[in-house]
Amino acid sequence: MQSPTAAVSDYFARMKAALTGLEQLAARASAGGPGDIMAAAVVAPYLRRLKASFGAWESRIGFMEQFRISRAESGFPVFQTVLELENDRATAKDRLATIPPVKALREEMADFILRNRAFPEALQSRMAERLYLERLDGAEFFQPLTLPETIQVTVNPETKRPACLVTWGTYDGTQTLPMVYMARIEDSSERMLKLLVTRDGQLNTDVALPLPVGGYLNPDLASAFDAFVTAGSAYSLTPSTIATNLDRDFPDLHPKRLSRFVLGPFYASGITENSSKINEILGKVRRTENAWLMTWTLQEVVSRAEKPEVRGFFSTTPAQEEFHIDTGDLEAVRMGVSAYQKHALVPHDAYQALYASGEAETIFDGFTVHVISGDNIISEV
Repeated sequence: MQSPTAAVSDYFARMKAALTGLEQLAARASAGGPGDIMAAAVVAPYLRRLKASFGAWESRIGFMEQFRISRAESGFPVFQTVLELENDRATAKDRLATIPPVKALREEMADFILRNRAFPEALQSRMAERLYLERLDGAEFFQPLTLPETIQVTVNPETKRPACLVTWGTYDGTQTLPMVYMARIEDSSERMLKLLVTRDGQLNTDVALPLPVGGYLNPDLASAFDAFVTAGSAYSLTPSTIATNLDRDFPDLHPKRLSRFVLGPFYASGITENSSKINEILGKVRRTENAWLMTWTLQEVVSRAEKPEVRGFFSTTPAQEEFHIDTGDLEAVRMGVSAYQKHALVPHDAYQALYASGEAETIFDGFTVHVISGDNIISEV
């Protein structure tokens, strides 16, 4: 049976391998590989943030004994761990001022060993804390909420409206799942139409747009959009609910497509307990560093039509989107989406074990499987 220290070390090693594999997939898709595997250009920056978070958490183990994950469900760190990282980032400068520099600590450790013929555990802990806090300076982590930014602006040739591609990220506290949202939103506000659309219905190239822009592009709506995202991005809300709420709350905004990338669950034998069948099979993998499986889901809801604005004597009903739900697919109805993709990334050793067990077809039913071996990934196995 693994010691707690060995289990923690194994967990970080396997998670790092999984996130590196996801980055490889994103890079390949961006370079023209299998299209839209994970909306690569959008998700890649958030994967880097998540990888940085895990790097910081691992270095934190050097002076903090506890590290908690959702072993029975997502396989990701509990939400409190995400909050603690944010708090550490905010207080790092003040805490560093109370800890001697690395050089001074090393000299003190050497002196302690010579005088006491013992290992300076307390000083080692202080050193680990200092190195951890220094690591936080300037780094970008996966936060409880990463506020929206506008990464692309085009003009819809049919409606002659500017269309913004907006992204944001959130770590769902209840399900302990990292999520990334992507929304293509048309803006019919008079200010944006005048500023961004030429008379012939093209994007006004005379307007400098230093993309990405922090927040929603329309300055009149940016603060309200941030507030909407903060309050309405929980996993418990379906993409169609979020899109409908956005359409209702912002009369000048017309969400044409909303996608949600949900990372997890993550399975690691001997560590997670989220599937006895998967964990039992992964436990037979010869090399324990390959005994893991990462899954993710890309959910999407699209507008199939727009009901035009209705003006009456006493009131006006703004334009409304009609979102398509695939009622022929019970899973799509449950998710509240037009379409969805389920993916799994697994090391070659683990895939062989799952295949040899005779359970691979059942476990991967409905999934696109990506098998990783070194720097190579074979997709759609």
